[in-house]
Amino acid sequence: MRSTRVLTETSTIADWLADPRGGPALRQTLAAGGAEESSLGPVLAVPLPALVGLSQGAFTSEQLAELFSAAGLAPTTPPPAARTWEERIVPGRFAGRTVVVTGAGSGIGRATASRIAREGGRVVAVDVSAPRLDDLVAALPEARIEPVVADITDADGIAAILAAAGPEVHGLANVAGIMDDMTPVHEVSDAVWERVLRVNLEGTMRLTRAVVPTMLAAGAGSVVNVASEAALRGSAAGVAYTASKHAVVGLTKSSAFMYGPSGVRVNAVAPGGVVTNIEARFASELGQARVGGLLPTMPAPVAPEQLAASITFLLSDDGVNINGVVLASDGGWSAQ
Repeated sequence: MRSTRVLTETSTIADWLADPRGGPALRQTLAAGGAEESSLGPVLAVPLPALVGLSQGAFTSEQLAELFSAAGLAPTTPPPAARTWEERIVPGRFAGRTVVVTGAGSGIGRATASRIAREGGRVVAVDVSAPRLDDLVAALPEARIEPVVADITDADGIAAILAAAGPEVHGLANVAGIMDDMTPVHEVSDAVWERVLRVNLEGTMRLTRAVVPTMLAAGAGSVVNVASEAALRGSAAGVAYTASKHAVVGLTKSSAFMYGPSGVRVNAVAPGGVVTNIEARFASELGQARVGGLLPTMPAPVAPEQLAASITFLLSDDGVNINGVVLASDGGWSAQ
């Protein structure tokens, strides 16, 4: 299909793919990096230069310049920003607070842990990857970060987290999670179902169950669970992930109702597309056709720091009068 538009520095990825010069050049760049055109489905409406920021290094300014040259465009230096939003640290917002953050080695968890630490909090950073936690600590040498390599589905892992946290836990961000393989219920395997539910739901429940007593004793605390756009609809993932995130919403609302009078707030954030290392793959032709066909309609993925802004708002005293909500931090996807 030939493009009916002249490419400019702000042309979308969809326009580039449709262009007789830009399309082949972009596909060649993708192939050189081991990627396929289908991986661009969620970001087709994004201006091509935005990929420099969104890809977290996978797509470079040099590659952008080469594509511009191949399409007969003058390179832009620096490339237009993917977003005009800038993170604004609130000094002291978490001063005197100990906050447990799971999945802290990468993506949304790392961005959340980093922001809390830079805003004066003591962070118990939990992840299954020691190298990722080491990298987080090294990136913030002046911060108070207690790295804990632990599996939140394991009793010993929970015990290690509690030991590192100490007698008081003021906040908990349940960020750790895994994606399914986009299979519908008649195709989902026991292995995928059990693993996704165990990490996304059971791990979240176990750690929440472990820290809530310290919050009840103090008469205050805040828990934020990371749900998903898949918790709000049936068209964003496979049956295992969708069921797990719907259940996280139920866990959130029940806990908010039970503990609200005791001073403990429990809320959830439902992200849309976010640039993280969570891998989504299609193991089902039906899943590919149904879910994959809708990906181009979703808002462009955002940086993890933008989700951390929503999570830390609910964790902090800024969310003082908010309990039992599911905050759709999805760029308006849920409004479609």
